[in-house]
Amino acid sequence: MSFAPYIIVGLILLIIPPFVHADIQLMLAKFLAFAVFAIGYNLVFGYLGLLSLGHGVYFGAGGYTVALLQYHLDIDSFWIAMPLAIVIAALLAAALGPIVLRSTGMYFLLLTFALGELFYSIAWHWPFMNVIGVGGEMGMRGITGIMYPDLNIPGLTLTSTSFYYFIFVGFVICYILLYRITNSPFGHALVGIRESEPRMQALGYNTWRYKYIAFIISAGFSGVGGAMFAWNNTIIDPSHFAVGTSFLPMVMSIIGGSKILFGPVIGALIVIFAEYFASITVRARWPLILGGIFVASVMFARAGIGVYLARLWEKVRVRYGNTKG
Repeated sequence: MSFAPYIIVGLILLIIPPFVHADIQLMLAKFLAFAVFAIGYNLVFGYLGLLSLGHGVYFGAGGYTVALLQYHLDIDSFWIAMPLAIVIAALLAAALGPIVLRSTGMYFLLLTFALGELFYSIAWHWPFMNVIGVGGEMGMRGITGIMYPDLNIPGLTLTSTSFYYFIFVGFVICYILLYRITNSPFGHALVGIRESEPRMQALGYNTWRYKYIAFIISAGFSGVGGAMFAWNNTIIDPSHFAVGTSFLPMVMSIIGGSKILFGPVIGALIVIFAEYFASITVRARWPLILGGIFVASVMFARAGIGVYLARLWEKVRVRYGNTKG
């Protein structure tokens, strides 16, 4: 495999931030947070073939963990908050997995949707999770004023630029981990279950156990994305548990390509950039724009934009570079 595209994209993401406005830095950091969320979600969706509308539960759990630690316990240490965000998201998946993984297809979809709405309702009505009205508006819920984490490194205070690089490092670590997982025998087994679960069972695989482990791992990465998002956004609210949030990584995976690891990253880039420019020009039309992007990708790039980019790169590499890779 050629690592040149990864190096080129990585260099671009490293070079750009110091030369752009703080708003663009925030948008880029949001893109990386959602990219982590999307590639974690895609372990279940793309590699296992299960369409979930409840992963906002784990994304919201990660975000609320860091927010509640800061507000109620005055704990802003990254080394406490991030591990707890991962553990709580994974524990939620471990508890909910036996409920949802007994079903497949439409029943799995509806169960995950129902659980997402359940957690949204809990977060909306529980005062412990609504300590500050977002924006000071009546009827709003959530926690605002979330600060950057403390890395406990003497002399280092995170700014918008340094926090972006902090998020970038976290994204790279998550991507490498998921690359190792998806290219391991475990990852190949997930693909086998997606293609034919009865055949994998006939070969002696405990397919439910594989699905359960993948579900927990996916939730852990979703928790990482939620924590990153909360620090960057400074606000977390009950809607981040709901179906609207769960819908985003699914759309990102479909647009970018769910059968390849970097596909959801491409999808996250397109969706977050489109949302940013829509917020500047026609904010009220954002759902329509997102729907249009989704429909266009399904009609004209059904395999995912990332797949077509990979094929284009392969043609360029073979024509102008070393055909041996």
